[in-house]
Amino acid sequence: MEKNSIVASIRKNAEGYFGRGEFFCSEAVVHTINELLGWPYAEDVVKLASAFPIGLGKSGCLCGAVSGGAMALGMAYGRKHGEPMKEKMFPVSAALHDHIKSLYGSTCCRVLVKGYEFTSPERKAHCVKITGEVAAWIAERLLEDPEIAQKIKMTSSQFEE
Repeated sequence: MEKNSIVASIRKNAEGYFGRGEFFCSEAVVHTINELLGWPYAEDVVKLASAFPIGLGKSGCLCGAVSGGAMALGMAYGRKHGEPMKEKMFPVSAALHDHIKSLYGSTCCRVLVKGYEFTSPERKAHCVKITGEVAAWIAERLLEDPEIAQKIKMTSSQFEE
């Protein structure tokens, strides 16, 4: 399956999970990337992302989608106790931050939603779009990594539309 099709499917899946109310932003990204990677972690790993929506527990700080994205990158580039830090972890995580900041002017939830009534459909649509962007950006990076892309292509039939 072509990279662009997989990325578009990942965007759609993450947006769908959040848009339908099945998950919040951080959870949608973690669940979607775990799925993309072929479920290397049990489905309940999404629980780790449950404290991050609305800027870390509704505090309005770091965008939940970005937090979930950093956790999702850890699924691919993280380490276990006793292992050295993988060289890609910090640069790719920083690049996610910089990408969202360049598109939206901030990674702070309260800044990203400024001017929206929190309960409005417009604010939710805006956050759904950011969630999809984070998931798609991560999927694209992972598909550009030959070691990870090889594993994804073996399970990519699940993303065919």
